[in-house]
Amino acid sequence: MDQKKTQSSSSSVTVSEPKTNIVELGTLSSNQMESLTALCDTFLPSIHLNSYGDHHHQEANNINDSFTKFLYTSASMNGTPQHIAWMINNRLQHPKLNLCKLALWLLSTRIGTLILCGKASISNQFPYLQKFSKISPNKREEIVKSWATSCFKLIRILFCAAKILVFLVFFTQVNEVSQNPSWKALGYSGPDPDFKKEKQENSNMDCKEKDDQPFGPLYEGIISLKDSQKIIFHRLQGLGFSVSKPLSFKNTRRSTESPAFIIECDAVVVGSGSGGGVIAGIVANSGHKVLVLEKGSYLARTNLSLLEGTSMDQMYLGSGLLITADMDVMLLAGSTVGGGSTINWAASIQTPQHVLKEWSESYNLELFGSEFYKGAMKIVCDKMGVQSEIEDEGFQNMILRKGCQELGYPVETVPRNAPSGHYCGWCSMGCKDGRKQGTAETWLVDLVKSGNGAILPECEALEVIHEKKNDNSGKSKAVGVAFAFQNYDGVRQIGMVKSKVTIVACGALSTPSLLKRSGLKNPNIGRNLHLHPVVIAWGYFPDSQPMSNEIWPKAGKKSYEGGIITAVSKVVANFKGSGYGAILQTPGLHPGMFSALMPWVSGLDIKMRMSKYSRTAYIFALARDKGSGEAFSPYSVTYKLDKTDEENLKLGLEKTLRILAAAGAEEIGTQHTKGRSLKVKEASLKEFERFVKEESSIGIGKHSVPICSAHQMGSCRMGVDPTTSVVNSKGETWEVEGLFLGDSSVFPTALGVNPMVTIQSISYCTAQSVLQVLKNQKSE
Repeated sequence: MDQKKTQSSSSSVTVSEPKTNIVELGTLSSNQMESLTALCDTFLPSIHLNSYGDHHHQEANNINDSFTKFLYTSASMNGTPQHIAWMINNRLQHPKLNLCKLALWLLSTRIGTLILCGKASISNQFPYLQKFSKISPNKREEIVKSWATSCFKLIRILFCAAKILVFLVFFTQVNEVSQNPSWKALGYSGPDPDFKKEKQENSNMDCKEKDDQPFGPLYEGIISLKDSQKIIFHRLQGLGFSVSKPLSFKNTRRSTESPAFIIECDAVVVGSGSGGGVIAGIVANSGHKVLVLEKGSYLARTNLSLLEGTSMDQMYLGSGLLITADMDVMLLAGSTVGGGSTINWAASIQTPQHVLKEWSESYNLELFGSEFYKGAMKIVCDKMGVQSEIEDEGFQNMILRKGCQELGYPVETVPRNAPSGHYCGWCSMGCKDGRKQGTAETWLVDLVKSGNGAILPECEALEVIHEKKNDNSGKSKAVGVAFAFQNYDGVRQIGMVKSKVTIVACGALSTPSLLKRSGLKNPNIGRNLHLHPVVIAWGYFPDSQPMSNEIWPKAGKKSYEGGIITAVSKVVANFKGSGYGAILQTPGLHPGMFSALMPWVSGLDIKMRMSKYSRTAYIFALARDKGSGEAFSPYSVTYKLDKTDEENLKLGLEKTLRILAAAGAEEIGTQHTKGRSLKVKEASLKEFERFVKEESSIGIGKHSVPICSAHQMGSCRMGVDPTTSVVNSKGETWEVEGLFLGDSSVFPTALGVNPMVTIQSISYCTAQSVLQVLKNQKSE
């Protein structure tokens, strides 16, 4: 690919993305860039064939041209440092970001390098102190490896941040033809080959021959705020919304920002995911004018890229780079029209019975013991076309299922909101054909077809506007939402929606900060956050067996293809006991995330691990966590793993290692920083048992093993007491009348399974409460 151009001066380096992605420029000092480049090349150096030792002799015999090029290509040869510099200046938001920049500066000085690298950085020749970039590559590798297990937390944080960024960028960046130079060596196709072919065929057809909805079914209801005001007003008014420009405007909380226009409607919904999408569709279908504000953009079907890096940047909160304040839990959350339902893995599991019992009896929430809630679950599952048939199971789920069957562990088929023939491993980047029935293919379609709703993408809610009621209750009433957007000139403007009812459904990471910005004082807002922490084990299943004609899974199967979650084991779930345990499932990991989670012990080792990518199965343990954290901002999340959760995850890791071995893995391991693995077929039973025991006994936390979270919940929990909860059983906030919450933040506890059906079911019930409020207001 074209190398990014770097303009040097005595003080700074200006970095831009490749020509294919023209963006604003950012700056890091030339000294920081020198340190960053050396660090990138330490993680991913240029390796020549004579670097192979005896340990890799067998692999060396099987190399090909693409693998040779992969070994030879260093991070800097691929332009990775420039990409990271751009991301630091344009994408990353984290409380430790300035410390990382400071570390890069320290590494550009001799004294700073001594502080961060210790005596290993000292040379036996003058000058004895060296800056990081001048240390020999082998010594740099030893130093960086030591950071992973440093007794100093900030050093471990530096290692985690650097490793994640370098690998994510290197394995996801693409050239002008959407290819990455490493993918062929990894056995990775890039975007779905069938999708690329269909997209090309569609572009060559006459308009009449094309799919009626090549860009998705919502375009008639999407109103871009980048259009001229005349077009925006015309479209909104055509849908029955009242739009006006304010002559004067008073807002005690934002008195300096007068809105460019005011839209009036019955209900405004902030967020379009599994909660907001359901409520918006139901309310609009009942004849009320509904406006949906969505922070993300609308990407569907042929408008998708199915490129990992591009999709993370366009469709995930924080460009897919969210991580807790101490960098110990990686967080993935959707930020696009359809929210998490657009980029999730299609698992559609109903609220478990033991959870319903706990919420209804221990938390006195009668809703969850009612027939009404059971009916809501059936309605949302029917709406999404949830079914449990599988025509062709994917690589990883085959392995999970077989391993469980061999060991006598329970294994079940996971219901999905996709048809039985939906064999696609790119669901985390959107659905290429609309067969995965997220809210953008169901409830939001109802909104658009009703003629009563519109969706405004790429606008960010600033605050919920509320006014004191003229009574002695001390409560206030929601009257709308102020939001920010960029107009057609790229200028930031403020808009306002005046509404009879306001629904906030931004997700468990973002809803609390919006409520706080809006002046709500409830101390429970942002607390009691649960993350469903995940830890992962892996097994390698080669596609060639020198001593056997039998290859399983068959050679054509790839780890990244097929339904992402079609099987689950509850062998350590403890559903019939305390209800707190761990379920075992498989993830959808493309090269960027796969590499970011893999342990790093050397540049050669990580390239060897990555060369096995397409035949490496991942199985994870997901805990229903008792531990909790706080989310006062999506960019500053704290979390503490409970001891019980840690033990459940360890037990889950033990079972996953056994499952992988029983399914026939040649090699197994975990993501622990030491990077140990076991060649199963060469090990004795005693060696196998010792390895499994040791790997599953290592403490989880303090950056010893990557922890991930794709489910966040509970940060504005539902309850019957305003001193311990944020909303009542109807989903309405205790503080502000007419303000409802409709997302996973209202969960009273962690759920323990994939949450989409539960979010939609609760939101369906909340929608009925919203309709009742609108009905009451109309009668008044």
